[in-house]
Amino acid sequence: MTLPFDIVGFDLDGTLLDTSADLAAAVNHALALAGRPPLSPDQVKPMIGLGAKHMLAEGLAATGGDPPQGFRPLYKDMLRFYEANVAVATRPYDGALAALDTLAGQGVKLAIVTNKFEALAVKLLDALGLMPRFGTVIGGDTLGPGNAKPSPAPIHTMIARLGGGRAVFVGDSIYDMQAARAAGIPAIAVSFGFIHGTVEELRADAVIDHYDALVPTLGALG
Repeated sequence: MTLPFDIVGFDLDGTLLDTSADLAAAVNHALALAGRPPLSPDQVKPMIGLGAKHMLAEGLAATGGDPPQGFRPLYKDMLRFYEANVAVATRPYDGALAALDTLAGQGVKLAIVTNKFEALAVKLLDALGLMPRFGTVIGGDTLGPGNAKPSPAPIHTMIARLGGGRAVFVGDSIYDMQAARAAGIPAIAVSFGFIHGTVEELRADAVIDHYDALVPTLGALG
């Protein structure tokens, strides 16, 4: 099958990688410093998607609200902990690496567009040996304030950096779908990600339940 796309972009957390355990550990580190009870990875999953500040704010709200010591010290402690423990339990979703191999074998250019800080995304991909697979990595801070997903700016930048062509984006959140739609490209949702609500509510152009379905779905979208 010759694929009809030149570029395939991926969200990171909850799309390409299951980062829930390591993100939950970082949130729980901050919550413990605030004297709060821990949250399970399943409780943290819906808090992921709009960056680390949002995730911690949601974690604090779920356990009693803003702490007396303030938000910023806990936020910095959480980031330090996560940076030091970024790939303890994080792994690619089943079938993801095989799908990346197939795409690369057909000359498709691959990219990461995430709302995670770029430096943390790069460190995580490096730790898992995945960085060489991607032509560009765009983080939530790469393009400056106001230019993270759901803005289409990182999608436009992804396409420009990889030389243009027909692109598609794979994600697990409404922010991924909104960014792709605003950029005028198709969006594929993964049903196994950190979805808020139901996958149907994402209004994706296609949904996959396993990475084995990605390449056939790309062919069908074309």
